[in-house]
Amino acid sequence: MICSVIKKDYPNLSKIWEKAAKDTSDFLKVENVEFYRKYKMPYYFDQISFFAYIDQKGKMKGFLGVSKEKIEMLFVDDKSRRKGIGKKLMDFAINNLKICKVDVNEQNKNAVLFFNSLGFKVIGSSETDKEGKIYPVLCLEKSVS
Repeated sequence: MICSVIKKDYPNLSKIWEKAAKDTSDFLKVENVEFYRKYKMPYYFDQISFFAYIDQKGKMKGFLGVSKEKIEMLFVDDKSRRKGIGKKLMDFAINNLKICKVDVNEQNKNAVLFFNSLGFKVIGSSETDKEGKIYPVLCLEKSVS
């Protein structure tokens, strides 16, 4: 089930994000993971809308963060990856929220492959992330008819 996230769920978001960032973004320096966790995650809580995938036992297994026009975050609990949760969250973003743009770290090859498998195409790129750190970013978009 996919539902809106409320403030009391923020610690779960942070845990899933931090573990996933460490597991899937081996290109990130440890100090940058800490920077994003400490300064950026709390900022995002007030700036974007979150939706979580909740399993049958009521446990959060992944989440999606969106702005009005873009998917800002997609993270799945490490033990739940490759079980269709990311795809379900993306289907929700595309079909329910009508959001078809996402930025992804170019060095995160699994994420790039995942979005490509869903029909996203590169429409732009940047040498740095939003914070100016040297992590090249691909801007992706999916055409929807």
